[in-house]
Formats: sequence, C-alpha cells, structure tokens
Amino acid sequence: MNKLIEQWIRPEIRALSAYHVPAPGDLIKLDAMENPYTWEPELIEAWLEMLRGVSVNRYPDPSSARLKVRLREAMAVPPGADILLGNGSDEIIQMIAMALAAPGRVVMAPEPSFVMYRMIATFVGMDYVGVPLDADFRLDIDATLNAIAEHQPAVIFLAYPNNPTGNLFPVEHVEAILKASPGLVVVDEAYAPFTDASFMSRLGEFDNLVVMRTVSKMGLAGLRLGLLAGSPAWLNEFDKLRLPYNINVLTQASADFALANAEVFDRQTRAIRAERERMLVELAAIDGLTVYPSDANFILLRTPAGRAGAIFIALKAGGVLIKNLSGVGGSLSDCLRVTVGRPEENDAFLRVLRESM
Repeated sequence: MNKLIEQWIRPEIRALSAYHVPAPGDLIKLDAMENPYTWEPELIEAWLEMLRGVSVNRYPDPSSARLKVRLREAMAVPPGADILLGNGSDEIIQMIAMALAAPGRVVMAPEPSFVMYRMIATFVGMDYVGVPLDADFRLDIDATLNAIAEHQPAVIFLAYPNNPTGNLFPVEHVEAILKASPGLVVVDEAYAPFTDASFMSRLGEFDNLVVMRTVSKMGLAGLRLGLLAGSPAWLNEFDKLRLPYNINVLTQASADFALANAEVFDRQTRAIRAERERMLVELAAIDGLTVYPSDANFILLRTPAGRAGAIFIALKAGGVLIKNLSGVGGSLSDCLRVTVGRPEENDAFLRVLRESM
C-alpha cells in the first residue's frame, strides 16, 4: 500500500469497498427499484420545449423555492413543516449525520436495511449499531427498545417500507421508537408511491420526527432529488451543511415540470402496484421459494439453501438482471431481490426463474 495513503486515509475508510453498481448491458433491468416506464412522446416534447428556456449559464436558485412549493403539494407536506432538498436522499442522510457527528455518538437502524445508513455513519466517524430483524424480517421491538436504552443513539433511521425486505413496520412500533429515542428519528419513505402508509401527516406530533422522501422511485431516478420534511428548528441546522446550489438548474426545472404532470406517474404507480400483486401470487406458487410481503416496488425472495448464486447466474444468462443479496450473508443468505417491471419484463423473469429452479 502507498505509504502516504496508509498514513493519511482513515483506516475505517481504507477498509470500505466503494458502492458498486453493475452495468446492465442489454439485460432486462430489475435490480435497482426503478420505475420501468418512460414518458409518452408528447410529454417528452413538452419537457424539451420547457428546457429551452432554462439558463444553464446561471447558477440555480439556491433555495429551490418554486420546486419546494410543487413538492409541498405533491407530497402533502403539512403547513407547519419545512422542506430541505438534497442531491438524492443520500446527501440528506449525509447532512444529518454530519450535523450530529461527535466522538462516541451512535447511528442506529434495523438490520438488514439501506446500506447507506451504515456507510455514511462510517464516513463521518460515528458508531453504527444495527438491530437485527427477526427471522421473518419483522422488527424486534423489544430488542430495539433495549438497544436505544443502551446506546442512546443520536439518530435512528427507519426505512418505511424497509429496503431490502419490502415490509412495513407496525405503526405502534414506530411510535414506541419515537417516544423512546433521545435523539432524531428519520422515517425514510423512499417507497411512498407504493404504499398508503406514511408518517408525513404526523410531523409536529413528535419533536424528534423528520420524514425523508425521494422522487427516484416514482420515475425520476435520473434527477437525483431527495426531500426532508420536518420542524424548521431541525432543518435550519441541517441546512447549514448543505453545499451551495446542490440542486442543479436542470433538476429543478425538470422535477417541477414532472410534478405538474403527476397524473402520469400516478398511472404508472398504479400499474406497478397491480403487477406487484400479480407477481406475489405467481412467485408464491413456485415450489422452493419463500416470498416475503412487500409494500414497495420490489419483492424479496429466499431460494433453497445454497441456490441463490446459481439462480442469479441463470437469470442473467436468460437476459434478466436482479439483485443477489446472498453474499451479504446473515439473514439475507440465499436471498434475491427483484424489482417490479413492466408486465412483459416480469413475465420474462418468471419464465426464466421457473426454468432455473
């Protein structure tokens, strides 16, 4: 190892692996929880015409004021709550962690959950405590409350629904965590378009609650836009860590345009929900698979012991790319995760999966 790197790069950073996203090539892409639908040609033309008037030679509005108005309406942010925008939810997680970081302070989340909670805790020098879900990926509320009492976390992240498991934690369990937590609780509602459950309307009910959203899963993943809603007192502090002009002018204009045509994405969301329910039924009928309930746009599967890798390879050979989680180990051993795609994509996945079992 280069001696300068060994001298100056923190050992916990050297021990990390960079976040890797495989190139899909010509495969049917069902690995990244994206909306599989594109825009109709007429909408694309209207969008391109709007972009002609965007001044890319000027810095964007640093406050994203117009876009915030649109997001407040689209995501039903309560009147007393403020909004903070990030370059994807990842940047918001990072801002929160940076604001709360101090020696010995803890980031807590259920395990398994979104990998960036743990990674960003490491980035900013905080300790990370993962509380294992039970064998069926349900929240172990007693273990969680005990961990809160022991570790006194500065922040708890709760993905709602959870990624990569797809399930919702019971409302009463989230309430118990909010009441027991000495610090901030971030309810991460990245998959809000695919469930009717939300804590957005309850902002203001708990002093330590903030709600995080993204436009990625609804069909705008390429824009990289995340939102945090909560008390102005919290968000004013986090805003101090937001880099200037973090939401570029093309994202601001494009997201505003897209949300003005929200009915397009609502139709797509309904189609994805319907396909999710069909896939859950189809998958449950395949011998040897354990299929977990989902309120998201993906489904977690457990294969027969030791078979996940071979099934993943067979799916790739058959032209379908999903996510192989088995290498993570622990409770995700033998698990695969598939994103809900268009009907013909889902049919191709189901056909190759049946052949590979």
